[in-house]
Amino acid sequence: MTMEKLLCFLVFTSFSHAFGQTDMSTKAFVFPKESDNSYVSLKAQSTKPLKAFTVCLHVYTELSLTRGYSIFSYATKKQSNEILIFWSKDRGYTLTVGGPEVLFETSEVTAPVHICTSWESASGIVEFWLDGKPRVRKSLQKGYTVGTEASIILGQEQDSFGGGFETNQSLVGDIGDVNMWDFVLSPDQINTVYAGGIFSPNVLDWRALKYEVHGEVYTKPQLWP
Repeated sequence: MTMEKLLCFLVFTSFSHAFGQTDMSTKAFVFPKESDNSYVSLKAQSTKPLKAFTVCLHVYTELSLTRGYSIFSYATKKQSNEILIFWSKDRGYTLTVGGPEVLFETSEVTAPVHICTSWESASGIVEFWLDGKPRVRKSLQKGYTVGTEASIILGQEQDSFGGGFETNQSLVGDIGDVNMWDFVLSPDQINTVYAGGIFSPNVLDWRALKYEVHGEVYTKPQLWP
């Protein structure tokens, strides 16, 4: 093998390892301890600006009893909190779009939780569903457009594009079934997703996921049904 061919092979192998497409059905990412360097990078299937989105996932942690933590962090070079799903202790879940946030109050949760949240620019309406049950709709960033070329991170909150991690915001626990669409799912569709169905996610697809693991993160069988 020539040196040129060897270099091409190594580059291709490295890229494939970094963002290989994997069916993660029945699997979860496990973050076993606090850190500022353990996370998973996700590569979106679509890179166009977003006028709407829905994100659904499972998360399982005991941190809600002690401190806040990041669940889903979507940053662009212009806005580190382009989309952020975060648990805030003594407050509940927050959804951030383009900087501003809305709060969905809830009591402390330690069991596996299924979250679906959606937003649309045309109305600014935000929906937040916990275990198939909707919270009261709220308004956020009407007329806004979520930027492109995103850095999507599980396990840490991005205070800068692709970085700025803090140990006291890290996730300790399991996360899985992370799917994202560039439109708002209907209530019937969200209930179907909660029951285990899928509506061809076109931004992030857990059954055809492109990801890269950093630090101490493991892939294990899911602990929820």
